[in-house]
Amino acid sequence: MAAAGGLRAGRLSAESVSTPITMSKSPKRSLEFIDAEVSAPFSVNATAVNTPAGPSRAPSPKLDVEKGHKTKADGAVHVRPAKRNMTEVDKVEYLTHQVEHGEQKFHKLGWIQLVVVLIVEAIALGSLSLPAAFATLGMVAGVIITVGIGFLAIYTSYIIGQVKIKYPQVKHYDDVGPLLGGPGVLGKVFRGLLMFGFVAYLICLVGSHCLTGTIAFQTITRVDICSIVWGVVSMVLLFICALPPSFAEMAVLGYVDFVSIIAAILITLIATGIKANGQPGSFGAVDWSAWPKEGTTFASAMVAVSNVVFAYSFAICQFSFMEEMHTPKDFKKSVWVLGLTEIVIYTCTGALGYAFIGKSVKSPALLSAGDTVSRVAFGVAIPVIIISGSINTVTAGRFTIDKLFSNSTIRYVSDARGWAVWIGWATIASIVAWIIAEAIPFFSALLAIISALFISGFSFYVPGFMWFVLVKEGKWHHGWKNITLSVLNVVCIVVGVVCLGCGTYGAVEDIRLSYKLGTVGSPFSCNKA
Repeated sequence: MAAAGGLRAGRLSAESVSTPITMSKSPKRSLEFIDAEVSAPFSVNATAVNTPAGPSRAPSPKLDVEKGHKTKADGAVHVRPAKRNMTEVDKVEYLTHQVEHGEQKFHKLGWIQLVVVLIVEAIALGSLSLPAAFATLGMVAGVIITVGIGFLAIYTSYIIGQVKIKYPQVKHYDDVGPLLGGPGVLGKVFRGLLMFGFVAYLICLVGSHCLTGTIAFQTITRVDICSIVWGVVSMVLLFICALPPSFAEMAVLGYVDFVSIIAAILITLIATGIKANGQPGSFGAVDWSAWPKEGTTFASAMVAVSNVVFAYSFAICQFSFMEEMHTPKDFKKSVWVLGLTEIVIYTCTGALGYAFIGKSVKSPALLSAGDTVSRVAFGVAIPVIIISGSINTVTAGRFTIDKLFSNSTIRYVSDARGWAVWIGWATIASIVAWIIAEAIPFFSALLAIISALFISGFSFYVPGFMWFVLVKEGKWHHGWKNITLSVLNVVCIVVGVVCLGCGTYGAVEDIRLSYKLGTVGSPFSCNKA
């Protein structure tokens, strides 16, 4: 490491403090260290400080109480903001230590942990809307679309991983913009659009979890309390769970998240299955059909398809997650494990939920399990509602801080300033998400809007363009492999564009009809259980 070498040689000039220092662990990362970086209290490890050799500089003074320092029993030295007692070398040694610690903290993800955080991102709200989607589309179309979109999502996620490996400078989704559009104006426009869409999508997704939390608390408590209050409670819980700043820390919560959603699904399916079996005529009496139900409009069908697309939304966060992997090339295992797991869970949940409940199934499906079972299932589902929502706040926060504080140790969230910025971001994001949840107070239509506007691009048509511009080797018609992959990526682009146009129309029309029929309350209305 160049900086450390200069320190050991004892020949570091004052001017070098303002020069970007690049860490050997991640050559692309550098910091411009300025005096402001050491103007606040901080800690260093006494054993990590090297005393420069050579006659040009006397040994560094000992860090002790007499110099305004406080030594702990564990060897850590807490330095008060006594800038006059620090040499330029001490400043650089401290900041170098901060960078090394920060890089280690944010590069801990292995491929199994990547599966976990992708599960937290993907398997939550989507699964709860699928039985209602099957009721609209019919069993045959529901299964075909769920499985087909699932394998398509696996493939586009694989493309994103290929781009990350080939272009390691891509840290978040918006970094693809200049690669697709070039260094000129077009590349900047692409980056801006992807940047806006990325943050807007994640905040809208937090809003959908806030809405689900409101529904859950109303269902569980059955008390005469305004729904806005439960929305605020959900917002606070989403804020608290978004405080861990790294995905490795969020992965710990991911295991609780996965157990929660599986338990909620099983409780719902078992209860509705027992109820269906116990009625006269058993399962044969359930009103379900292999084909779309009568009266299905184009708009309602597109809302159902959009809800299936929503369930496979993990690709949008993949760049951000892979940025924290210690071995990014292992992403292939993560993508396949997650994708196949999703296909099995979603197909079984949608098909069995529809077969056990019938055409009257509600969205989310937990509402169709009967009063007592719904309350139990929602209680079990609270962790997945909150944790899966909060990881989107964390992802948007990592993106925002990386962009705003790329040349500052604030982005490592390791001192008072870093935590102040992080907590401030989580607060703002949670409040905005709550506003979105109150403004669009109905579940399926909100998911459909998110799918149509954002997931259609981030998960389907943008990866299709990525393959043609960044991944493809040779002409598209050179060899059967390129021809096959070209056709497959055209399919990805077409699916994404259709979801964007038709899905948006369907969602808007569904919202308009819901308001016309009076089946939902007004924005920010005080609905009670």
